[in-house]
Amino acid sequence: MLPDAVAALRCPVCRGALRLLEKPQRTLTCPSGHHFDAARQGYFNLLTGKGTVFEADSAAMVAARQRFLDAGHYDDLAGAVAESVRAVLHGPESLVLDAGTGTGHYLHQAIQGSGTSAVGLDISKFALRRAARLNPEVANLVWDIWRPLPLANDTVDAVMVVFAPRNPAEFARVLRPGGTLVVVTPRPGHLAGIAERTGMLGIEEGKAERLAESMRGHFTSTSSVDLDIALTLRGPEMADLAYMGPAGHHLKDGKLAELAAFDGSVSTTAMFRISVFTVS
Repeated sequence: MLPDAVAALRCPVCRGALRLLEKPQRTLTCPSGHHFDAARQGYFNLLTGKGTVFEADSAAMVAARQRFLDAGHYDDLAGAVAESVRAVLHGPESLVLDAGTGTGHYLHQAIQGSGTSAVGLDISKFALRRAARLNPEVANLVWDIWRPLPLANDTVDAVMVVFAPRNPAEFARVLRPGGTLVVVTPRPGHLAGIAERTGMLGIEEGKAERLAESMRGHFTSTSSVDLDIALTLRGPEMADLAYMGPAGHHLKDGKLAELAAFDGSVSTTAMFRISVFTVS
């Protein structure tokens, strides 16, 4: 599956086709001689020059996310995303792009057992270390989604974006005609029962409308499904939930320790929207 995914990749320097060399070490190289060696954990860093101006998730944030997801709290969401992605695939010859793959948790659910090839992008090398272990046959790449994607035109069947930035023009470019984009966003009221306690920002009204507007000219809305997940969380689980997302970049150690030491449990509801778009 990895060679099939690599066939769709393009060099970030010259846009030449990349190929995979296994010896003396696993390397991606192009005809112009640009090469990118695999990290020991199995992912490739394609970012060149100054890299990215965005702050990548730290090792501690990624560890918190993996603990929370491995505990099964968002299993219903992972299943729903996998169902949306698999509905548009055509067997092993298909290619999935996970833009903002993180630890690879949602991509793993979407492609496991299907033989489908996949590319996972993220700016956090700490996340990709875990993604490469979970999905070793995926082309896991350090990349900034706001930059032109390192993929050829019309090579991807489905793009999935779970709580990650969206680059509609680039997604439309790499998708095949009729290709599908699956986007997961939180809805107003998401985790309202603990947002103030954890320092997480509330979800502003009009988010769905802004998503639709950003897709205009590139995608047509196909469907959307709302999913609510009731959660009862203990202190350490609340700490992981707060630390694993964007709020984790600003969460003070004292606040994190306070959450983890909370004696008892709190009930809240995770509220998601799964939006499906087709290339216009």
